[in-house]
Amino acid sequence: MKRTFAVLLFAAGLRAESITLDQAVKEAIDKNLNLLAEKYNISIADARILQARLRPNPVFTYGQDYQNVFGTGVTNENNAGPPEWNTRVDFVLERGGKRERRVEVAQAQKSVAEYQLLNTIRQLTLDVQSAFVDAQAARDSLALARDNLQKLQDVVTVNEARVKSGDLAQVELMRTRLAAQQFDNSVRQAELRVRTSLSRLLLLMGRPAAPDGLEVAGSVREDRPAVALDTVRDAAFAHRPDLLALVRDQARSQADIRLQIAQGKSDFDFGTMYHNQYGYASGHTMGFFLSAPIPLWNRNQGEIERAKREQEQLETRVRAMQAQIGSEAQTAYEQYSTSRVLVDRIEQNMLAQALQVRDTTEYSYLRGEASFVEFLDAERALNDTVQSYNDARADYARNLYLLEAVSGQGVNP
Repeated sequence: MKRTFAVLLFAAGLRAESITLDQAVKEAIDKNLNLLAEKYNISIADARILQARLRPNPVFTYGQDYQNVFGTGVTNENNAGPPEWNTRVDFVLERGGKRERRVEVAQAQKSVAEYQLLNTIRQLTLDVQSAFVDAQAARDSLALARDNLQKLQDVVTVNEARVKSGDLAQVELMRTRLAAQQFDNSVRQAELRVRTSLSRLLLLMGRPAAPDGLEVAGSVREDRPAVALDTVRDAAFAHRPDLLALVRDQARSQADIRLQIAQGKSDFDFGTMYHNQYGYASGHTMGFFLSAPIPLWNRNQGEIERAKREQEQLETRVRAMQAQIGSEAQTAYEQYSTSRVLVDRIEQNMLAQALQVRDTTEYSYLRGEASFVEFLDAERALNDTVQSYNDARADYARNLYLLEAVSGQGVNP
């Protein structure tokens, strides 16, 4: 009889929380700490756009000149000229469209950050899906181990009655009890695997790692979608956010080249000054100034060259990412195909035979026509077959989720 943690908690007067895969993925996207940290990159990019749109501040200057510092009052001793005070305001006139180029680069950086966030969500979703399948597989393995233990305990009960009736030797009862203890150890190990898998799932969901009172709902995914390698590869090239992030980074690099070329244009400083003379002479005058550096040596050649080399580097990275995605699609498709064949083979050829051999051997053993070693071998063969089937189903489900992650499905806005 299959027993899960939910049954045990119900018997103890507690209620287990059952969580579905969709709930686990949604909670992870909302609460996973690494993803929350990644989301700040969007706000940081918005701040960079805000900064890029700002114009240079004007400069205000106040000055006093020709002051009589050796005498008092207004006398003719200050022959340098009448004292004066002045105010001046200077403005930077940016040339080459620097502000527009800065905004263009900042907006491209935000687009890169958005695709990088989507790629983090894609990876986190796959991690949660894999952890959820691990928890389901551990749950099924625990149920199998408990079934085996219950079967051996039933045999022990029958053998105890046979020993009392003198129909069975005491040593045979000891063998069955020893085998039952071995299966009980397997149950303890399976329970540990359940707690470990749930702890990993909870960590990805952003919860404290306290698996008691939690169980995963539903069975392992078993649908049989139509999958073609070319379709997976084409979808990956079109939708993978890590590839799209690199493509957007190329656009940012091109905008950076334009920005660095604009930075090589000299800016003009325009200023205006008001003079007020007082003392033995008075006057009010205005002054206007225009200054610009002479670009004899520094025309921002180094940064322009750096931006061009970065553009070439990104082109190489895009090609490398495309090759990597193609390899990932090929590997994921082969893993999917192999796991599907394995699941079908165990279902069609092995499960029914192992169950029939176990049931026949059990019947013969209880009638005294087969030895306990033969019955135990049949029980372990059935256990190994069912465990292999559970592992194959779990691998198949993981590979289905892997195909979706490789192709970028479900993460593109």
